[in-house]
Amino acid sequence: MAEYDLTTRIAHFLDRHLVFPLLEFLSVKEIYNEKELLQGKLDLLSDTNMVDFAMDVYKNLYPEKEIPQSLKEKRTTVVAQLKQLQAETEPIVKMFEDPETTRQMQSTRDGRMLFDYLADKHNFRQEYLDTLYRYAKFQYECGNYSGAAEYLYFFRVLVPSTDRNALSSLWGKLASEILMQNWEAAMEDLTRLRETIDNNAKELGVPQSRLGEGPVAGDDVMALVWSVSSPLQSLQQRTWLIHWSLFVFFNHPKGRDNIIELFLYQPQYLNAIQTMCPHILRYLTTAVITNKDVRKRRQVLKDLVKVIQQESYTYKDPITEFVECLYVNFDFDSAQRKLRECESWAQDAAHRTLPTGRCPQDAAHRTLPTGRCPQDSAHRTLPTGRCPQDAAHRTQPTGRSPQDAAHRTQPTGRSPQDAAHKVLVNDFFLVACLEDFIENARLFIFETFCRIHQCISISMLADKLNMTPEEAERWIVNLIRNARLDAKIDSKLGHVVMGNNAVSPYQQVIEKTKSLSFRSQMLAMNIEKKLSHSSRNESHGL
Repeated sequence: MAEYDLTTRIAHFLDRHLVFPLLEFLSVKEIYNEKELLQGKLDLLSDTNMVDFAMDVYKNLYPEKEIPQSLKEKRTTVVAQLKQLQAETEPIVKMFEDPETTRQMQSTRDGRMLFDYLADKHNFRQEYLDTLYRYAKFQYECGNYSGAAEYLYFFRVLVPSTDRNALSSLWGKLASEILMQNWEAAMEDLTRLRETIDNNAKELGVPQSRLGEGPVAGDDVMALVWSVSSPLQSLQQRTWLIHWSLFVFFNHPKGRDNIIELFLYQPQYLNAIQTMCPHILRYLTTAVITNKDVRKRRQVLKDLVKVIQQESYTYKDPITEFVECLYVNFDFDSAQRKLRECESWAQDAAHRTLPTGRCPQDAAHRTLPTGRCPQDSAHRTLPTGRCPQDAAHRTQPTGRSPQDAAHRTQPTGRSPQDAAHKVLVNDFFLVACLEDFIENARLFIFETFCRIHQCISISMLADKLNMTPEEAERWIVNLIRNARLDAKIDSKLGHVVMGNNAVSPYQQVIEKTKSLSFRSQMLAMNIEKKLSHSSRNESHGL
């Protein structure tokens, strides 16, 4: 069951707060022992201020035991610290609530000008920024992600990029938006963070003592500090960004286009994947296969196949093997077998979904708090009336939460060879892509098969695609009708006659040279960066 689960690998590159939705998903899927998962949650919660959440998990893990005194004392301490920080931050919050200040923030893009305005009108001081940051960090550790995002936004607007907490605030803001499932805001923060890492690769970094650790392994991500960066540290930053971006790319409407552009066509990020995390090829491959732009999908597949071939010795799973079988080995039987396994499970699972769209495993949701956070003691309930940890339950753009998709319980008595379906339905990020994957994978098999045959039997095609002859004929008719296939159907003989798809020499030249402009531009930019870096070093040497 857990053979293809990547949670352990991915968690090393995530902040501990981002791991909770993944653990909830695994709990619903019943892949691992429930007590082990609860113990994992408890260990993660030990370094946060989400004490009520920790108490609920402890009760589920040890129902016969009393809540430890240490947790009760920690809760008292957290509430006291929260009240103290609230008192320190109250005058700052009142400044930002002023209508004139709000208008000034919306119209002024320069943080220095805004700081001067606040200093002149409200006697704003430099130490207020540190207070604001500490309060935002504390809110984040308590699980109040909406409050953390709001105060981190104010902090980011006011501080220069050289501030020691500037980078940490960007990571914290992104994590908060992800956990609130504000995908538009998360995409903006992801783009801003990526630009910061790329543009300041020589200035941004993490302490030497943190090398080799992810945010989960050491302190949480908001404890990152400013230091001189080495290439290794830049590589680590990009690796974290790649993993965090999965939350955004598989929920944002344009995510599947952006993931291809970032992971496949940005050399520094492709290098990071190949060096640090080849398992990300699973998500890149799924994004390519399920991409709705047919022309782009065909162009991208060639580049994807090269990468999969290069990395096949370090990582492979049924999804990458499907592409390899089809486009490298041209093994239609293996590709068909993997697709059939995936499709048969999907059909079986569809019959097992409860009418309400939820399933008995929803009992796993009881591990979450009842809707109150530690700061509730100070009468600060969240606007939604739910604890931020409920982010794991909020619905995705498809109208279902990741767990809801997971509620399609696995069929009993299936053979261990059904590897393909395990990857999709047991993966937190890919579970909602199952139907698109099956449909497009079927189309890929058909298109590849048609390239090497002029006349094809519909019954043979139906067998290759795991369909009845009638279903296969209707499916092909729809492809022809939607102008996605140049072919004719001979119903009398039961054949599909392919059209002439010869590409003119002019079109071939266009296709071959299409990416030259972009690559030349990237080469010129890299040369310019090298020259400017060399000139800076020479000036420092003088």
